[in-house]
Amino acid sequence: MLGLFGMLLGLAVLIVLAYKGQSMMWVGPVAALTVALLGGLELLPAYTSTYMSGLVGFVSSWFPMFMLGAMFGKIMEVTGSAHAIARKLSGLIGAERAIIAVVISCGLLVYGGISLFVVVFAIYPIAISLFREANLPRRLIPGCIACGAFTFSMTAFPGNPQLNNIIPTRYFGTNAMSGAILGIVGGLIMMVGGIAWLTYRSKKMVAAGEHFDEPADLKEASAEEEPNVVMAILPLIVVVLVLNVLPMFVAFPDDMKSTYSIIIALLCGIALAAAFNFGRIKDVLKAINDGASSSVPAIMNTSAVVGFGSVVKAVPAFAILTEMVLSIQASPLISLALSVTLLAGATGSSSGGMGIALEALGANYMDLAATMNIDPGAYHRIASIASGGLDSLPHCGAVITLLAVTGMNHKKSYADIGMVTVVIPCIATVVVVALGMMGIV
Repeated sequence: MLGLFGMLLGLAVLIVLAYKGQSMMWVGPVAALTVALLGGLELLPAYTSTYMSGLVGFVSSWFPMFMLGAMFGKIMEVTGSAHAIARKLSGLIGAERAIIAVVISCGLLVYGGISLFVVVFAIYPIAISLFREANLPRRLIPGCIACGAFTFSMTAFPGNPQLNNIIPTRYFGTNAMSGAILGIVGGLIMMVGGIAWLTYRSKKMVAAGEHFDEPADLKEASAEEEPNVVMAILPLIVVVLVLNVLPMFVAFPDDMKSTYSIIIALLCGIALAAAFNFGRIKDVLKAINDGASSSVPAIMNTSAVVGFGSVVKAVPAFAILTEMVLSIQASPLISLALSVTLLAGATGSSSGGMGIALEALGANYMDLAATMNIDPGAYHRIASIASGGLDSLPHCGAVITLLAVTGMNHKKSYADIGMVTVVIPCIATVVVVALGMMGIV
């Protein structure tokens, strides 16, 4: 019980200090050592080995994507490409629909296979231009990006290549299109509900006198500086195409296929954007330099939180928590949803929580599927959607990255992030579980 209390206390420390704008570089270790102290681990090994292994492991896996994604986003910004795309979007759907444009843009990129971390860097400059033209408060941008990148496109809509939609295939013998009806219903709830909430919030903020506030590190490009919209958007299209087509022709190792693909895709996008703007080589080189520099604090703050999750999983109490969660006595669809979302919340990772739950009980659920005539596709889609609920609590690494990139903090922006990535997805999970129990898949 002391260990369970320690996990809750450490999480509370992490959340409270994050809300107060403190750096995760020291908050993460303090919260982790709180968990270790009350969880029965030796403090120094818990920090130097367990915590640092989690931190370093995340940096090792994700730094190339963070750095290249930041470079790509910065080039799109300084060359005027982001503003050209934003201007075109405004002309097509109206500047007043900036929220919809950001949400849908993020959703399309994530559904196209681009990592949500990369999408944050790539879409932020476009979002700034759209919000500037619509004169909407900048602190709403993180919620819009989170709605498009962290919810329906990542966990719900069938066919997407994100990890949340792939992990269940290993345990249930399903494919990326399984549970299509449940996925579409859940996805629409998250997308429409998220846009409705963000629109309501924007009107409330504007009525209270809030408007767009210019960020210190970005400037509005003039129309003369903008490239042709086709040349502006082509690098984005190339990134998506290379990411999805390259693995069909190149035999990458299975465990590195997605990593190698996104690295090459981003390099192609950067090279193309640089080539289109070769006459402004000084701007391009500055963007590459600034992007590389800005990626370091973003990934380190995220890694600091991942290290905390590593310590949480190492304390004996976590095994007790896992056993308690996985022994929930209810319909298999209900217990699966609860198990996945609670463990995702405890670890701050949607894929991590799902992996723990399915590794422990995936075979048991398949046995129940045979005896209770449950379609494995329902398991697949419910597990995927449920993974995207409590994972986005304030200690989530993706949330930390999003706030760092957009120059916001929890106090300014998390209320909207939490509504679109926690509250509404949990509602969607309840609905799809109910439909699954009715035999709809």
